[in-house]
Amino acid sequence: MTRRTRGRSETSAGGVVVRRTDDGVLVLLIRDSYGKWGFPKGHLEDGEAADVAAARETAEETGLGDLRVVDSLDTIKWRFQLRGQLIHKTCHFFLMQSETEATSPQLAEGITACRWTTFERARELIAYANARDVLMKARERFESLAPPPPPPPPRPVA
Repeated sequence: MTRRTRGRSETSAGGVVVRRTDDGVLVLLIRDSYGKWGFPKGHLEDGEAADVAAARETAEETGLGDLRVVDSLDTIKWRFQLRGQLIHKTCHFFLMQSETEATSPQLAEGITACRWTTFERARELIAYANARDVLMKARERFESLAPPPPPPPPRPVA
């Protein structure tokens, strides 16, 4: 017989933000109050759609005002203890784009830093395996949506 653990359920949404530069594509990470690198995310407000919450929370935590939600990425679930109570967390992640480089971490919410980095470096920095999985899905989705490179110029006819 399986014993079900009681606890409180919470739903959040967050964003994996990418930005094109002359040197390639960068992804945005935040450092939380525990010193761990991950993605901006937060609770849904009453009646709020997950993609709207993801954009709002990402903008609040990073200071980015030009976010564009591109696509849904993944939903992850985990459990943790908070002040002795078990929390069942569900978080919906969305791929987003921004053209803005400057960020402003939301210190009041424990966001201690924002950092643009490559997908490869982000994979090394991200603290949690399920967030690394979301990162890899974001990379695959972004690359599949990116326009193909322009064709080479025609060769002169001799």
